[in-house]
Amino acid sequence: MRKIALLASGSGSNVQNIAEYFRDHTGVEIALVLTNNRHAGVIDRCKALGLPLVYASAEGLGQKGWLLGLLQGLDVDFVVLAGWLKMIPQEVVHAYPNALVNIHPALLPDFGGHGMYGMNVHKAVKKSGVLQTGISIHWVDELYDNGALIEQHSVDLSPEDQPEDIAHKVHQLEYVHYPKAIERLLGV
Repeated sequence: MRKIALLASGSGSNVQNIAEYFRDHTGVEIALVLTNNRHAGVIDRCKALGLPLVYASAEGLGQKGWLLGLLQGLDVDFVVLAGWLKMIPQEVVHAYPNALVNIHPALLPDFGGHGMYGMNVHKAVKKSGVLQTGISIHWVDELYDNGALIEQHSVDLSPEDQPEDIAHKVHQLEYVHYPKAIERLLGV
């Protein structure tokens, strides 16, 4: 049985999608959903889905060893960032080599880095005038959106697409591809 942790700072739509994908999977257990935002939509989604949820304050996350201790204490062997907006501590990155994955709502290396998340990305994509965007599933390292790419999936844009339209198209890619990529990475 593979035990995974899902980390989310926002609405939790990817958490819900991943949880529903693995609901009846005998080889995967969601051991933990962690949020750093006490007002995040992921909280209500976890309650509705019966997922184990932990809120981490900035103080808790700032304590050396806190996150790693939480993950190891629950025997988590794979960590999935699903809209997590905080830097992962170096000790966690080192403890989970090839077991710490993120999804970015653009085709990296474009539109990545500090501050490039959610609508910030989609607004930047719109402003740039590119006619294709997508998702990047990548390993997590010590820098934002820098880890080795695992896979990318793209979608065409039209000049009329607004940031909200771009977000919708990107979310559809996330919902289709992220759970399947996680399943492949877990080898289950």
